[in-house]
Amino acid sequence: MNWTVEYYRDSKDKEPVKEFIDGLSEKSQAQVIGKIELLAKYGVLLKEPYTRHIRGKIWELRIMVSKGYSRIFYFSYTGRRFVLLHAFLKKTDKTPQAEIDIAEKRMQDFIKRQ
Repeated sequence: MNWTVEYYRDSKDKEPVKEFIDGLSEKSQAQVIGKIELLAKYGVLLKEPYTRHIRGKIWELRIMVSKGYSRIFYFSYTGRRFVLLHAFLKKTDKTPQAEIDIAEKRMQDFIKRQ
């Protein structure tokens, strides 16, 4: 049974992850969408190298794109649902704390507005 994947939407009706994907080349967009579809199909059974636990409820979807490595932070929410919180191109080996902080703030905002 598939999971539902949705984009986090902020209070101004913007979807940052969708905007990030739209800014990629067509080839990179296809790679990202393919990994999101894997997440929807396999859910919590999808493991490394595709996903990795970051902290608390936050996980990352790991995608190699033409410009390097793309990361999408997400968390699982009630009813077999994933919420894509934040996306960025990874430029260092260690995940920047600022990127994790953005995802955590968006997760809290999402939960608060439900």
